[in-house]
Order: sequence, then C-alpha cells, then structure tokens
Amino acid sequence: MTRNTRRPNVLLMVDSFDMGGAETQTILLARLLMQQGRYGVHLACLRREGVLLPQVEELNLGEIPEFRLTSFYDANMAVQLRRFISFVRQHEIDVVHPQSFYTNVFAITGATLARVPARIAFRGDTGGWRNRAQEFVERWSYRFSHVVHANSEAVKTFLIGEGVPAHKIVTLYNGLDMARVTLRDPSTRDHILSRLGLPSDRPFITIVANMRHPIKNHRMFMRMAAQVHSVNPKAAFILAGEGELIPELKAYAAELGVIDSCFFIGRCDDVASLLLVSDICVLTSRAEGFSNSILEYMAAGRPVVATNVGGASEAIVENSTGFLVPSDDDKAMAERVTRLLNDGALACEMGRCGRERVIQFFSDQAQLKNTSALYDRLLGHTNKVPASTLRQTGTELG
Repeated sequence: MTRNTRRPNVLLMVDSFDMGGAETQTILLARLLMQQGRYGVHLACLRREGVLLPQVEELNLGEIPEFRLTSFYDANMAVQLRRFISFVRQHEIDVVHPQSFYTNVFAITGATLARVPARIAFRGDTGGWRNRAQEFVERWSYRFSHVVHANSEAVKTFLIGEGVPAHKIVTLYNGLDMARVTLRDPSTRDHILSRLGLPSDRPFITIVANMRHPIKNHRMFMRMAAQVHSVNPKAAFILAGEGELIPELKAYAAELGVIDSCFFIGRCDDVASLLLVSDICVLTSRAEGFSNSILEYMAAGRPVVATNVGGASEAIVENSTGFLVPSDDDKAMAERVTRLLNDGALACEMGRCGRERVIQFFSDQAQLKNTSALYDRLLGHTNKVPASTLRQTGTELG
C-alpha cells in the first residue's frame, strides 16, 4: 500500500503510565482515535510502567516501545534516538504528538531527524514545574515542531510571553470521558462511605490531586479546612491522591487541629463513587494548565471552588458553575466553601450548570473532533478543517 492511499499513522508519546493528567489524556486520545478508525494509532513511552498500564494493554495497540533515558546529554540519549528513528521509519509515522516536557524534547528531536511530516509539541502548564535550563531546552524543541499544542488559552498566553510565535500555537482543550464520573454499580452513599473508610452524616469537601509537588498547594487546603471547621465542626475533608508529601501534610493537619477531620484516602480509581459522596470539590494549585480534576468535578455535578490559575477560568464560570479565588487565599476559599455548605440550593444549581458546561464544551468527542482537524490540517488533507475552528476562545466558551 502506498503512502498516499494508506491511513496516516499517529504516534502519541508519554513519560509513563503512572496516574496523572497527561497519562489519562493520552490513553483517552489513543482510544478515541482507534474508535474513529481514520488513523493508525501507536503509543510509546519513556518508562513502560505504572498503574494505568493495564488500561493501555486493553487497547491492543501492539508494540509499545520504551525509550528509557538517563539524560539528554549522554551516549544513551543517542542510542535511544536511533531506536526511536528506526521505529518511526519502520511504522511510517506521519504525526508525532508527545504529551510532556521530556517526551517533547526527545520525540520532537527524533521526529525532526526522521523527517516526520507533522510534529506537535505539547504544553499543559503555565510554569512552576521546570527550572530555567529545562524551559530553555523545551523552547528549543518548539522550534522544530510545526505546532505547539496548548491545553488552554492561559497556556497559550504564557507561551507567547515566553517568545513562542502566536501563529504556531493551537489551543485544544482536554476532553473528559463521562464514564469516569458514571457509577459502575448502583451503590448507595452509605455503602460507598463504608468502602472508602469514611464516616456518615458529614458534609465532605474534596480535593483530587497528587501529593508529589508543592505546586498543588495542599497546605492552602489545610488552612481552608481549619477555617471551615471552626464554623462548621461537622465538615470533613477528603484528600485523594498519592505522593511523598503525605507525611508532612498529615503533620500540618495535626498542627492546625484538623487531622481528625481530614481523610487521606490515597489513589482513588473509582472517581465516580468518590465524587458522589462529595458535597463540594476544590483545587488549590498555584499553577495549572487545564485541570482534569475540575472537569471531573463539574461533570459529576459538584460545585467547584478553585484558585484562579491557568485555565481554571476557562472551565469555571464564576457564580454559575463555581467560584474562583486568588492563589493561596485560603480565607477567600473558606468563605466560598462555607457559603455553599450553608446554601444547598445554590450548591445544587452550580453542580447542574457545571455538568451541562462540560457536556457542551469539554466532551471527549469535542476533543477528538478538534485533534483530528489539527492532524488533517498539518497533513494537508482535502477534508481539513480551517485553523479558526481549532481554537475555542474564552468568549466562545462563555
């Protein structure tokens, strides 16, 4: 079959299959592209490990090559690049679409050397995760990409400020698989609470975020919890996620006097059940790109209180689907959470509006449509979609 008549081949690449936003989005996109059937789908990684690996294996994608790195500047990098270039050429890859900092640098370099027709770098945050040297190296990878995929307008604005040409950036929002927030069985609230080891007859304020990096700012969550607890002693606080910061966060909760009302439940695979028993959901990050957690909160019909960072304001409509507060302003967050606890009708209406917004603007099908349009445009297909349709601005989302 000639190159002009076969399906285009897409290679998605991610660091590993640990639980995280980039990983879940990559697996979702791979599944959607496979179901659509217009592209041959391939997946590669830097480390073939993680709790999500069984989900990947269920996709039956075939070989999932691992290109394990030790540095960008050693002999192993050259070895892995040669392997990568060989894989790309053997499988006639037309689009390379990495999903993280390390895969940007590695995959865009390899794809450039292999002369892949469409190279898409990715940015999913507005800074705070990388040092100056890493930011410099990643900007270098953007130079050799045809497009930089930003997952929010906030990230696009950040990239422009970093010197990336505006015409090279396309905003494609994360999509949400509604099955993530759909109950797998008709469990009652009491049954779910028992299974999660949570008490009954208490309102729950929940945060879903890994505890590996201070940028998620769980300390703000703890300070908010202490203030809410002082006026509503029955309020309880769920922290879902794993990471090496857990011991120090437990110590901080004890110092603030709320450890008995804080429940560290670890990684939660059944997000639907967790959100069903949650009354209010929050996010306290100091920086974000476009939060998957916020989409899940809204899709589950929960009111959201989040720090106004990254693309939060592109998902949350202030006073309609939730509240936005300044970064690190635990007092403002405590006030909004208390208001929602005291006004059940308002909380319910915000949850309803949030769910409708996710279905309308942030569904997995919207993500598939816009991503396919980008691939078509870069490959010059006759059925390509104009570039103007690839961007959803804050005004259009309003």
